[in-house]
Amino acid sequence: MRGFRRRLPGARPEDGPLPEARRYEALGRVLAALSGDAEMRDACRDLTWWQAADESWHIEWGDGPYASEVADLVVERLREAGPDAGLAAPSGPATRMEANIDVMGVGLLLRAVDPLGLERLRTTPGLWRMAASISAADGEPTGRGESRRHWEELLGG
Repeated sequence: MRGFRRRLPGARPEDGPLPEARRYEALGRVLAALSGDAEMRDACRDLTWWQAADESWHIEWGDGPYASEVADLVVERLREAGPDAGLAAPSGPATRMEANIDVMGVGLLLRAVDPLGLERLRTTPGLWRMAASISAADGEPTGRGESRRHWEELLGG
């Protein structure tokens, strides 16, 4: 069964449910890790999250990186965070569509809907690449010429 309750290592069943604050802190740390990487933030479209009945979080996005890539990034960022180096760890196999991670004893299911992968996103022009295209056009004269500019190609104008 997906999204089963995960507990901290060494926790006993009689310890009871996880505190609500810990569940929200775990979600906040994951979202902060995602928003801390500009490429990841721009690539994850329609990012949604919800709490499952088993106290785990489900995070879903479309047309972005693979779930395994997002899981690797989140685990890496949370391990870099400092003294709490054991905050995050994978808790199951990661595929292109789904990955399970454990953050502070709280389970998170990462799900990609129609993923493209980071490598393909880097080579595909899109609106989130507009800044790079505008920067590439800096060498062009400022007057309006016959040729279309890079940013006009991106916007279709």
